[in-house]
Amino acid sequence: MVCILLGNGFEEAEAIVPADLLRRAGVQVSLTSLEGEIVTSSHGIGVKADVTLSQIDPAAVELVFLPGGLGGVQAMGEDPRVAQLIHQVQARGGYVAAICAAPTLLASLGLLEGKRAVCYPGMENEMAGAKCRPSVPFVVDGTIITGEAAGSAFSFGLKLVELLKGSEAAQKVKDAVHYHG
Repeated sequence: MVCILLGNGFEEAEAIVPADLLRRAGVQVSLTSLEGEIVTSSHGIGVKADVTLSQIDPAAVELVFLPGGLGGVQAMGEDPRVAQLIHQVQARGGYVAAICAAPTLLASLGLLEGKRAVCYPGMENEMAGAKCRPSVPFVVDGTIITGEAAGSAFSFGLKLVELLKGSEAAQKVKDAVHYHG
């Protein structure tokens, strides 16, 4: 299962586009709020979560995904359950994905030390220990996937599909949505 964490202030496109692409590929995706049923995005859009973080079984999570949006990233950073889930998933060899401002949270947890990564342009100074790659939509380094920004949501989401379901599944989804990037 993919667990997409949503804190108030998350960036809509960075969460919803990958969720949609993954679901089209047949991946079980859980939009997971830190608490409560409705999470308000950075642009005031209320999104109904599937579950709350307290309802997630960490052993069932094969990929934990943190969308950006400064408010959402701050909320995730202040919730110790988020770091605990990330560490549990990573310890089992599962994937950890973050896009835009969210890779800075992974850096603050020490997960990007010596790893290639990308983040929202201008936030590289918050990527402690990472080898930042500017101007690329995403970077995969082992089991950590980082993405640049909202404009990278389709490329990033399709890469997640490829990692979980294979390149043929990713191509089918890409064709179905007529993505030309």
